[in-house]
Amino acid sequence: MCGIAGEIAFNGRKASQESVLKMMGAMTSRGPDGRGTWESGWVALGHQRLSIIDLSEAGAQPMLDDGGLAVTFNGCIYNYQELRRELEPEFTFRSNSDTEVILKAYRKWGDDFVHHLVGMFAVALYDPQRQEVLLVRDRLGIKPVYVSELPGRLRFASSLPALVASGGMDTSIDETALHHYLSWHSIVPAPRTILRGIQKLPAATIRTIRADGTWHDHQYWKPDYTRRAEHADWSAADWQEAVRGSLQTAVRRRMVADVPVGVLLSGGLDSSLLVALLAEEGQHGLSTFSIGFDGAGGDSGNEFAYSDLVAREFGTRHEQLHISTAEFAPSIDAAVGAMSEPMASHDVTAFHLLSRTVAEHLKVVQCGQGADEVFGGYGYHQPLASVDRSEALSTFTSRFVDHSHEELLNILEPEWYCATDVSNRVLAANLAAPGADTALDAVLRLDTHLLMVDDPVKRLDNMSMAWGIEARVPFLDHELVELAASCPPELKASQGGKAILKDLGRQLLPTAVVDRPKGYFPVPALRHLEEPFISIVREALHAPEAKQRGLFQPACIDGLLADPNTQRTAVNSNVLWQLALLEMWLQHHGVG
Repeated sequence: MCGIAGEIAFNGRKASQESVLKMMGAMTSRGPDGRGTWESGWVALGHQRLSIIDLSEAGAQPMLDDGGLAVTFNGCIYNYQELRRELEPEFTFRSNSDTEVILKAYRKWGDDFVHHLVGMFAVALYDPQRQEVLLVRDRLGIKPVYVSELPGRLRFASSLPALVASGGMDTSIDETALHHYLSWHSIVPAPRTILRGIQKLPAATIRTIRADGTWHDHQYWKPDYTRRAEHADWSAADWQEAVRGSLQTAVRRRMVADVPVGVLLSGGLDSSLLVALLAEEGQHGLSTFSIGFDGAGGDSGNEFAYSDLVAREFGTRHEQLHISTAEFAPSIDAAVGAMSEPMASHDVTAFHLLSRTVAEHLKVVQCGQGADEVFGGYGYHQPLASVDRSEALSTFTSRFVDHSHEELLNILEPEWYCATDVSNRVLAANLAAPGADTALDAVLRLDTHLLMVDDPVKRLDNMSMAWGIEARVPFLDHELVELAASCPPELKASQGGKAILKDLGRQLLPTAVVDRPKGYFPVPALRHLEEPFISIVREALHAPEAKQRGLFQPACIDGLLADPNTQRTAVNSNVLWQLALLEMWLQHHGVG
């Protein structure tokens, strides 16, 4: 786990190591344990290291092999030991790292090496024989890759601010991305970002870049959300057994490390299941971590009763962090600074603070992110189980979209308003695509492979890596996702969502943790804005930079500031916070 960076120059130009060093300097937190660079003519690579596997210098990056292959890599290959055993008869290894396994796997299988990798990864690999650079992102987009095309060269990095730090970027705002941000609670899916000159490599993609500046993308993984013939005779009990086995494998895989591994324990079903399954694996004295806040607006600020119950049941070493409102407000600016892109979810700062505490104890944690998207746990999923496939778009948008295209007329200044509903067009194309049997199948595919990548997945990566923490997500094991995609929708959507996980939870967990109202990572102070948060919001929206930029209509801002807690989105987020967060991020990073 770490930060990667690089520059690729075209048509006889030389890559700039200075630009790479600037990007690495902006990503020190992602890799505080070491730094390395390498360049050869038109390719320059950089790496900020967080030592998790093979802590010795033999595991340092960028890494080269005898044939001239060079790689810089962010993430973890969970099956690297099995792959190494498979490759050892043919290749000599000089380290115990998963990085070297990537090099040898590419040497043996070429571009197909990616199909042999189980894990989360962002890989940049230079092949001098083919005179190509491969940029590769893992199947679920857990590890980020940002790219920018400049005259005669391309740069890439693990964070957007790192690219900005290298200089020469077009940092003007992309109106289509702004439309997405305001439509989908700050989600801007790949390939766009909020900045016009910086893009993201989509998940499950290999980008092959040639020395003449041409490139092409290949999507190497795309599970079908359809019923498979081999499952035709499966009962609900068969499905439950299969999911349990697959999740057990996913949890076991994510214990691979040369340092201890803990769990972010919210007290909800998903993270509690991870603790229970780790206990089954013989993990005793596991370190677990929970966070809570002061209540506000009638919302409770913590779920400690449930996380404490699970910690007692499984004998974990539990760390409980309570953050008062007075402590919370000063933390917002640091969390905004850690965001690669603006993220208005209320729990971003919570993850940032929790990761700070975890960093005092561990470098690696597992967490339950992704379970709701994969197993249909959100409130807007249930209505989709009972509508026709043709009604997927209308049913989903009525329960998910923050602001309709028409409503944006009253929020945005005219110069930022898109003439057509660009966000609805993206949803319609994704939901209508073949490979999904039912309306719910289509929406779970959309959630898992497009929206989730730039919401909970990005949030977790950004906030954990801000403190040098590697966060692993068993529910996004690609084999578990494939299994869940083929699972009958009714086994996911019933019982208020995640039925198959709830049934599993009743076998493994205290009943109170399973049969309870669905919780969330509660940060009431950002759902119900009071002082000092209203002053923070007002300052951002009235700042000279905000007035010069002129994104939002003054009448809209004035109305929200006069009544900060009435306007909510379909998923109950605070509209004022959504608008202010964007301005806070743009101002913090000096862009837009």
